[in-house]
Amino acid sequence: MFAIVGILVVFGAVIGGFLMEKGQMAVLLQPAELLIIAGAATGTLLVANPLHILKGIVSGILGVIKGKGIGKERYLNTLKMMYQFLNKVRKEGLLSVENDVEKPEASPLFKNYPEFLGDHAARDFVCDTLRMAITGGVEPFDMDQMMELDMDVHHHGMSQPVAALSTTADALPGLGIVAAVLGVVITMGALGGPPEEIGHKVAAALVGTFLGILLCYGVAGPLSSNMAKTTEEHNGYLHVLRVLLLAFLKGSAPMIAIEMARRAIPAHVRPSFDEMEKHCKGQGGAAAAQAAPAKAA
Repeated sequence: MFAIVGILVVFGAVIGGFLMEKGQMAVLLQPAELLIIAGAATGTLLVANPLHILKGIVSGILGVIKGKGIGKERYLNTLKMMYQFLNKVRKEGLLSVENDVEKPEASPLFKNYPEFLGDHAARDFVCDTLRMAITGGVEPFDMDQMMELDMDVHHHGMSQPVAALSTTADALPGLGIVAAVLGVVITMGALGGPPEEIGHKVAAALVGTFLGILLCYGVAGPLSSNMAKTTEEHNGYLHVLRVLLLAFLKGSAPMIAIEMARRAIPAHVRPSFDEMEKHCKGQGGAAAAQAAPAKAA
């Protein structure tokens, strides 16, 4: 949502200033120039990137527009989910969660957290790690190395669409110059005609440069920057899960593992210890019964 507001502010400020200087809006309406720039930019994307990166760009832009980041509530729900999971392991043993790990979509525990299940990278990160823990024979240090490798691969994959969009943004001013040069060529062919016609064609050529620069620094560049921040945000989320899982693998009590994970949450969305404890233990029924032994510990 904020991305849409920001883009509207950019265009509103530019057009508003132009109108304040008694500019004519009709001069800026140059569909041919926009077609040249937008079409050439789309073509460069198609030439330079395979299909999975193109899908990543579309998905990333939609994510920026929706503006749904990883906030405090998401972290609290994740800590609560893992607290319930670790308590179940502590009470019934690792084999009791084998079905949860193998089929998380059908897990009675994980089904209560649709955001986690919908985040395929985080879901697979957790379940793959726990699957290795259930299998046994792998030291915590080696498991940590595997988690770090998994995070690096995921981060690299998410960074590729960002780099592709950023490269296209950098190319937009140059494509604007291409549109301007074509406008100048058309203007040269109209020399000797009425001055009004020549002036209109020169203005159209300059609009090409204007659009290229505006789309670069006002739209595509900020979108790629926002996507990069989203990538880092999700990598931070995986890091919190990594800290929690490593503490679990080393034999820490559920509340200790959850607290270590809480300390790894970025400061601007980190819940307090009281918030975390109330959220994790403020449950009824079986979940509360599972929480009681951990509290006694």
